[in-house]
Parts: sequence; C-alpha cells; structure tokens
Amino acid sequence: MPYIKTRDGTDLYVKDWGSGRPVILTHGWPLDADSWDAQALALAEAGFRVIAYDRRGFGRSGQPWNGYDYDTLADDLADVMEQTGVDGDATVVGFSMGGGEVARYMSRHDGKGVIAAGLISSVVPYMLQTDDNPNGVDEGTFQQMRDGIRADRANFLRRTFAPQFYGVGYISSPVSEDVLDWSTHLALMAGVRPTLACLDAFAYTDFRPDLAAFRVPTLIVHGTGDKTVPIDASGRAAAKGVASSQLVEYDGAPHGLNVTEQDRLSNDLITFLGR
Repeated sequence: MPYIKTRDGTDLYVKDWGSGRPVILTHGWPLDADSWDAQALALAEAGFRVIAYDRRGFGRSGQPWNGYDYDTLADDLADVMEQTGVDGDATVVGFSMGGGEVARYMSRHDGKGVIAAGLISSVVPYMLQTDDNPNGVDEGTFQQMRDGIRADRANFLRRTFAPQFYGVGYISSPVSEDVLDWSTHLALMAGVRPTLACLDAFAYTDFRPDLAAFRVPTLIVHGTGDKTVPIDASGRAAAKGVASSQLVEYDGAPHGLNVTEQDRLSNDLITFLGR
C-alpha cells in the first residue's frame, strides 16, 4: 500500500517495512520519510513493523493548498494508522516538526492505539520565544528563514539550513557533502507553499497544553549542540512536562542526530521499544 487517502482526499505516500509490533515514524521539516531510513531499517531488522510516511506537501505525497495546521496533520497520522491496520500496541515517534504531530495526536485523538511515544530533536513543547518561553527562538530567525526560502530556496536549504542542521563547522563536519546534497534534494521535493506553511506551524504552535495527554512511556532524545531546535526550549522542557518521560541528551550532537548519531539513536530506540 504505497499510498493512503486522508479524510480530506490528500494522497500520502507510505513506506511499510517488516513485521511485528508497529512503530510509526513522522519526519522533520523540510524532509520526507527517507530521512528516517537508517532507523527504519534497524527497527525492521530488529523485528518491528515500521511505517514511515511523507507528510502532506512533502516528498511523494500530494500538495494541497491547505491543511498544514497541526490539527489536520494529527488527523493525517490517525488516517495512516487506520488505513494500515494499526489499532493497538503502536509506538509513535516524531523527529523535529514530527514531534508536534505526535503531541497533537495524543491530545486530539486521545492517544488511540498508542502504548509508547518518542520525541527526537522535537519542536515540542514550544519553539517561539515569548515572555513565558524565554529559551525559545526569536521571531527574527523565523523571518530570515521565510525570506531565504522565498528569495532562493535551493541556496538557503543547501548553504544555510543543511549545514546548521547537521552541525557543520568551518573546520570539521560530522557529515559528508553527499549527505548535505541528499538532504537538500529531499527538501526540494516539497512544495514551496507547504514548506512555508509548515514553518509557521512549528514556529507558532504551542504544544504545552498537549503534554498532559502523554500517558504512556515516552523517550525524549535531544542533542545539546542543537542550534536549530535549542534543547532548553524543547527536549528539557518536554521532559519536565511529560510525566512518564525519559530524557536522553546527546552531548554536543546537532539537530540532525538521526544521521550524525544514527547507530546510537537506532540502538536507543530498540532498547526503549524492548522494555
């Protein structure tokens, strides 16, 4: 079943690997399900059924004009689960923007069918810097991102966004130039409208009210060197708000730790799922 159709008629591309207890993976902005491949392969080889899908507007999925708010995206996750036959014993794991889908699914759909959750480099609980969220990202940063996308999206993604995402420095880099090129290719498969709309969604959505809906064991993994989604406003804050959470900090790791720390993350997920 390479595609499912959501309740509003949008086609979502779905990868369904392996067999066993289901694990649903939601990807980060502005990539697609392929960005989860290292972990998906490891989980499937460890005896889990892994379902990863391209968010609407990204990768191989449809690109409607509307539907990039988190209520709709959580409904998309529910539709993927229903149409792939996942009705229980599921673990939902969100990377970066995908953590928001997990949080909103847990509150909006009362965590139906979910026995465990994961927030990896996640934007949860709140990205925007405000008086009551001083560790967040200032509005000017999001405006610079919008301006870069509108002016020269390919250049912005390859020269500005991808290097920061993977922690590339002037002297050394934890990833190859090929990884930067690959990530840019994935990002450019998205539509420009979904790219901008989803930027606003993860920048301005406050998930703090959703945290109480996490009533299952939850693994939170975040890099202390994450400059894209700072750990104090995200991973550490989420851990304080989710009662049954386990926070694992990767010292010095950047945002894209699913690539830079791919084996460690795969092993941590497998260990968590085995408990």
